[in-house]
Amino acid sequence: MDLGCYPASMLSQLRNLMVEAGVSFLWVSRPENIRYLTSFTAPDDARVLVTPDDAVLYTDSRYTLQATQEYPGPIEILRGPDVQRHAVARVGLESMGFEAEHCTFQEALGLSEAFGRTITPTRELIERVRLVKTEAEVAKIRRAAEITDAALAATLPLVRPGVTELDLALELEFHARRHGANGVAFELIVASGPRGAMPHGAASTRALQDNELVTFDIGFTFDGYNSDMTRTVAVGEPGESLRAVYRVVREAQSAGVRAVKPGVSAGSVDEAARAVITRAGYGASFTHSTGHGVGLAIHEGPAVSSTGSVILQPGMVITVEPGIYLPDQGGVRIEDLVLVTDTGADVLSRARKADL
Repeated sequence: MDLGCYPASMLSQLRNLMVEAGVSFLWVSRPENIRYLTSFTAPDDARVLVTPDDAVLYTDSRYTLQATQEYPGPIEILRGPDVQRHAVARVGLESMGFEAEHCTFQEALGLSEAFGRTITPTRELIERVRLVKTEAEVAKIRRAAEITDAALAATLPLVRPGVTELDLALELEFHARRHGANGVAFELIVASGPRGAMPHGAASTRALQDNELVTFDIGFTFDGYNSDMTRTVAVGEPGESLRAVYRVVREAQSAGVRAVKPGVSAGSVDEAARAVITRAGYGASFTHSTGHGVGLAIHEGPAVSSTGSVILQPGMVITVEPGIYLPDQGGVRIEDLVLVTDTGADVLSRARKADL
């Protein structure tokens, strides 16, 4: 049986990781992992027990019809302590693990007490399987990226002095939803003028002014999967100093994308982009990693950072997003969503980059 978004071979891969972790059963509480295993679209109100033979979805009676329509595997409609008691009864004398980074202390304690013995913390078992996307997952991410491109294209004609960052953020979401987005992937970033020096400068009431830069870091969801893209554009004619910064970031971003290929470490992509910025004298102003994985979560593995040791494989989807941030002046970031292919990279973000 195929479960969730991936074939049965992926479930076998997960079970192999469980064996390595010393557990026969796995209690899953992270919503993205629950959706991955089951395709259930209300994962915040569900849990999954992965067994040697199947994956049991637990949810309550509000979702009876929804669960049966979305998940072909075993479903238990239970609430409260009955969920844990039923799970523990299935496990019996076998070992059970839980997601240490996502299961609350109270939930883990309740499981342990119901179990009558210690349960085993595990880390990133399902996340390791999720690193490589299936064709179905890539198609959803690609569609989310297309929606993002279209939303930005529809909004850019409104970029002019006097328009507020919030006005632009609202336009972006409006157009994205008209193109099929289910929602925003994160709080949209529209950071203009000096606010561009804040990498996570969420849209504010500030009005755009002439002769400055504005950074759009935007992403939307499609059928649970996310996109992430950044473009920095000019309002009027910014000074040469900001234009020079823009050109450095664009060169760094291109170098990072060119470094994406199967068989190289994620850290080498960071190194390729960072070296350009460092050589230009702005190393201290590049204050974050070059990128991250994108899928059911907007930030997931692999980490594209100086310590990123994961070897890129076909099917991984990452961002390449170097930036330079200058307090009281502004900032520049350019980001593409990139699919690792058999021979190199497929850039999913197609929105035009400004020529400054």
